[in-house]
Amino acid sequence: MARSIPTFTGEVSGDDLGVTLIHEHVFVTDPELDINMPHPEWDESLWIERAVQTLTDLHARGVRTVVDLTVIGLGRDVRRVADVAARVPVQLVAATGCYAAEVLPPYFRLNGPGLVVDGPDPLVELFVGDIERGIAGTDVRAGMIKIASGDAGLTPDAARVFAAAAETHRRTGVPITTHSHAASRGGAQQQDALERLGVPLDRVVIGHSGDSTDFAYLRGLADRGSFLGFDRFGMEHVGRDEDRVRMLLQLLDAGYADRIVLSHDAAVFSRVTPPSWRAAHTPSWRMSHLFETVLPQLRSAGLDQTTEHQLMVVNPRRVLAGGA
Repeated sequence: MARSIPTFTGEVSGDDLGVTLIHEHVFVTDPELDINMPHPEWDESLWIERAVQTLTDLHARGVRTVVDLTVIGLGRDVRRVADVAARVPVQLVAATGCYAAEVLPPYFRLNGPGLVVDGPDPLVELFVGDIERGIAGTDVRAGMIKIASGDAGLTPDAARVFAAAAETHRRTGVPITTHSHAASRGGAQQQDALERLGVPLDRVVIGHSGDSTDFAYLRGLADRGSFLGFDRFGMEHVGRDEDRVRMLLQLLDAGYADRIVLSHDAAVFSRVTPPSWRAAHTPSWRMSHLFETVLPQLRSAGLDQTTEHQLMVVNPRRVLAGGA
């Protein structure tokens, strides 16, 4: 059954999502470092204005929804993003989750079932609360769960986050998206874990699948029901766009148009990869890149309007709202 989707500015139906970028970030920060070692390129008022301009420009390109996958570990501040959301014509969807590909923050390592401070898992409390009540005391509720594992695989701490996400999904029905390490075929391990934990794999996006050039691996993920995140277009320091386009076209030719979502994993501002570094090393890594470059390339290669609509509208709607 399709569900309505909470956004920063109210709930919407799946039919109202329109063209959707399903894996982006508005601001990636580090609150502790920001206090103790402020970044020289950060100016809050300036970057809020740039976020407003970026998202307004996306609306002019036909985008109607952007999912902000900034969660714990990436400097989530929903009040700051809410200031942006109130001023832009696109709908912004917030996420819950924890970006801990290997090791959890100390609080979570010491608090929870059987740990030093024994009790209910605060990860589950956080995730469910973000979805059902609102994030950080606001009325902004999360519409997606974001979790991660890296080249070390599902470490004990990462596995605990996966278990918390699975329990949250079972309780709320909110979909799960991952950060995966494509080179080590990490998405398959993620699928194994989530399936064991009772999560239907068609409610899961294996993020960063588009970093892989292993067709058998990608086909295997799709055949198990998950969506493949071709969500790093423009991120040339981890892979070439020409490879992403080539693998995407192979999958489309093989009949997997209903299992792929497109995005950039870009940010208006990221402390991790700051603007000066991006300008020098990844100048195309921005939320407009699909519309400026990638989709025109795909159309030249034979992408038809029906398939483009499937990739940009139908599949994100199926992820976020459920249903066919």
